[in-house]
Amino acid sequence: MSEDDRLRFPATERNRGPILAVLERVLPSRGTVLETASGSGEHAMFFARALPSLTFQPSDPDPTHVASIDAWRRSEGLANVRAALQLDVHTRPWPIDHADAIFCANMIHIAPWSACLALLEGAGACLREGAPFVLYGPFREGGVHTAPSNESFDRSLQARDPRWGVRDLDEVVALARTHGLVHDETVRMPANNLTAIFRRSP
Repeated sequence: MSEDDRLRFPATERNRGPILAVLERVLPSRGTVLETASGSGEHAMFFARALPSLTFQPSDPDPTHVASIDAWRRSEGLANVRAALQLDVHTRPWPIDHADAIFCANMIHIAPWSACLALLEGAGACLREGAPFVLYGPFREGGVHTAPSNESFDRSLQARDPRWGVRDLDEVVALARTHGLVHDETVRMPANNLTAIFRRSP
């Protein structure tokens, strides 16, 4: 692997600042943050540089993404970013059994509904009481799209794969509760996205 393995996703650069503002407020001051579906790895590097007291554990099921994450890690030389894990949320056990926080961006709408179920189940098992689970992306609310652009995006996703689509936040909240993850707040983000913050219940 070399630095040439680094992928660059334009959306990551656009949304990382507003996401960081939320993470600075809700993440613990110290501990390990598991990022699922890390993609290129750009988010993990940006957040790790801004939050040096935290250790970031990136992960992704795609070997190409894992290679990109590790290439970024070598290039950036950040001591608080661990080598990427190849983690498919469906596979048990996860290759990490505990985290002090979990962050996931832009995953559940470009994956089958079973991936959302598996993510929430795994997060509930991995987190301890009070630990945050932070979920970012486009959502419907009360069965309704939050913007015409999200409705168009939803149609395009389902045209690519009928198992994909913008999820309803109410359904996600209800499902999360069954895995001990209680919805704490929803933060409205740029580009009609939301950040839903959950806490692990006792």
